[in-house]
Amino acid sequence: MRADRLVSLVLLLRQHGRLPASALARELEVSTRTVLRDIEALSAAGVPVYAERGRHGGFALLPGFRTELTGLNHDEALALLVAGSRRGVQMFGLGSALASAMLKVVDALPETYRDTAAGAAQRLLIEPETDLLSRRLVAEEVPDAVMAEVLRAVFAGHRLRIHYAAVGQSAKWRTVDPIGLVTVRDQGYLLATRSGADRTYRLSRVLAAEELAEPAQRPDRVDLDRAWQERSTRFRTGGDQVAVLVRVDPARREDLAGTALAVLAEEADTDDRLRLEVTFQDRRHAEWALWQLDTSAEVLAPQWLRNALHDRAAVIASRYGASS
Repeated sequence: MRADRLVSLVLLLRQHGRLPASALARELEVSTRTVLRDIEALSAAGVPVYAERGRHGGFALLPGFRTELTGLNHDEALALLVAGSRRGVQMFGLGSALASAMLKVVDALPETYRDTAAGAAQRLLIEPETDLLSRRLVAEEVPDAVMAEVLRAVFAGHRLRIHYAAVGQSAKWRTVDPIGLVTVRDQGYLLATRSGADRTYRLSRVLAAEELAEPAQRPDRVDLDRAWQERSTRFRTGGDQVAVLVRVDPARREDLAGTALAVLAEEADTDDRLRLEVTFQDRRHAEWALWQLDTSAEVLAPQWLRNALHDRAAVIASRYGASS
């Protein structure tokens, strides 16, 4: 996002005093031409950046430059940066105003907080442009104490212990390396790795959390949008999770959505039923969840799950059949 890059550009100039365009491009992982365009955008937003020519020249900020924004604490500034990551500001033509506002927010933070704020936006993804959900789900609540520990670990780059209750299983403690947080239709997810393997945890199922002092094993920079899309693709194609196509009674729709990891697609079906594509943690999770819905749901795919439910029903029918 360009606004995030402009914030990083100003912070680099504040920290180093003067840097050539090539060095800025290297730090920001963009082209020199992009840096020059961003410098022009900063000037247009009222940031006093100027160029010095010569062998040791480069771009710098006027000495003593500092925006005025009082009464804003660290958490409030992060909240504004998170809100600024929404794509809606671009849709409504507010991109330039947002860039200027975010620069002022970051510059108003105490020195010890600026690095955290500059990296915060890349660790948060709000309402990604994806068709994972076609309708709004009921908002999920996460205890403040849990959310505070998760946020601290994500922003600080520390490992995190979570007491996680997967569907149909007792809660277990897990130590993970947090990568970022994603919200999709009021459902929150923690993207992490565990023993080097990708893991996605639904925040509403985190019963307790504890930030550890140990640094997380994760890249310094992350494209959270791309990471989410890649994991979503794995949802559809299988991977560790299981994708299921099911017809369900609308009255039991929320029951199904509440036990699934995510709803990938939804449409109206015949007989006043809904057709949903949902994902589950694994085969056991999928079989357990669909069995709970009895005749209110019918699995259309995959075939192995239809067979498993058929065999289970056959055993029950045999056990309770008429005696000889």
